[in-house]
Amino acid sequence: MADIPVVYTLTVCPACDNLRSSWGKQGIKYEEKRVDQSQDDLDEALLYGDTVPIIVYPDGRVEIGFEGHHG
Repeated sequence: MADIPVVYTLTVCPACDNLRSSWGKQGIKYEEKRVDQSQDDLDEALLYGDTVPIIVYPDGRVEIGFEGHHG
């Protein structure tokens, strides 16, 4: 099992952009899988939910969506 979160995203997706920007600023490492570029990644993502971004943490916890944090 990877020791970084896996994030399923779309190339064009405001919430995904927010996550990439926020996590980038915080230096959070993650593996990004763009579901619009890979059928295999899309099939995996659909096991968790049908709204991106989908974050799968190393401990198995799943978070769907990303609101972003202000301040």
